[in-house]
Amino acid sequence: MTEPSKKDELINTLNKEIQKLKKEKQDILQSMNLDENYLKPKYECPLCNDTGYIITESSNNMCNCLKQELLNLEYNSSNLNKLDKENFSTFNLNKYSNKIDFEKYNINISPQENMKNILKIVKKFIFNFDNPDEKNLLFTGNTGLGKTFLSNCIANEILQMNKTVLYQTAPIMLDSIIDYRFNRTDGDIYKHILNVDLLIIDDLGTESINSMKFTELFNIINSRILSNNSKTLISTNLSVNELLKNYDERIFSRFAGNYNICKFFGDDIRLQK
Repeated sequence: MTEPSKKDELINTLNKEIQKLKKEKQDILQSMNLDENYLKPKYECPLCNDTGYIITESSNNMCNCLKQELLNLEYNSSNLNKLDKENFSTFNLNKYSNKIDFEKYNINISPQENMKNILKIVKKFIFNFDNPDEKNLLFTGNTGLGKTFLSNCIANEILQMNKTVLYQTAPIMLDSIIDYRFNRTDGDIYKHILNVDLLIIDDLGTESINSMKFTELFNIINSRILSNNSKTLISTNLSVNELLKNYDERIFSRFAGNYNICKFFGDDIRLQK
């Protein structure tokens, strides 16, 4: 048998020292009632370990976490800044009346019961987000009934699923697209609108509509319906009848066939103390 070389002896010595140090670290953590993973890095994104890219042997793709940060910087800066306050953990059903008022609302359920039904639809939407058969969402109703709050709740859940979210008001979105069409901006807003996992269009009906904006709105709604990898949430203060009146049958037929229409009613919850 050959004598072990000095190199082998050194390696054995180092391995013993490493094991000794590991044991010492484990003993220290146990003495402080800390888990052995306590000193390991804690990444916000488990997909890319906060590098921004998912690298494999055959590909190098930008992670959704970095895509979302870029969307937030360019488009979502003022729209997704309340998710820590407006989420399902802070959603309060008690703000909605549990009294039925058919004369006022023309429906035989209370605002609170209606909101419970909407929440069921919303949670089904989130749970089945990747299912191409799951319909999009259309929130309709007067101001102050929680449409934007619930939109933020949904955005928060979808972001936690490592999906991307673009949140824009209808006027700003359509103006941005027109600027893009006339080369007045260097942004790639149209690409993001078509490809983002969840597009939230708020305040539909407050835009100054013309034939060009109307066409762009139809193209966005229709293109995203045809895509199996994306969902759309639209919020409006217009009633269903007003939507039919303001937008032609092409757009309204998409709403009727491809969206779950959730009608909000009740008293303005922002006036409650």
